[in-house]
Amino acid sequence: MVLFLCNIRVRDTQCGFKLFKRASAQLLFTNMHIERWAFDVELLYIAQARNIPVKEVAVTWHEIDGSTLNPVLAGMQMARDILKVRMAYLLGLWRIETLEKLKYH
Repeated sequence: MVLFLCNIRVRDTQCGFKLFKRASAQLLFTNMHIERWAFDVELLYIAQARNIPVKEVAVTWHEIDGSTLNPVLAGMQMARDILKVRMAYLLGLWRIETLEKLKYH
């Protein structure tokens, strides 16, 4: 769904660390709208739209017992948010502003 709707070619958008140079972080995070499961997808969508390089680096992950996550509900919320990201940018409801424009708002 991430590849089909947002054309993001990252294997796992949810796992791993996101590290940015200061200027890139300012541009990315000041343009964000999604705060739930798909925030990573929007972050990568904006990075791609602004030609900010993205590199995947493997991270060793250790699962911790006791998660109260409902995978069906979380999956439905994420699907809704991914669709929301794509449609909002496609229809011009959300725009990716430059840092200069953001300073004056």
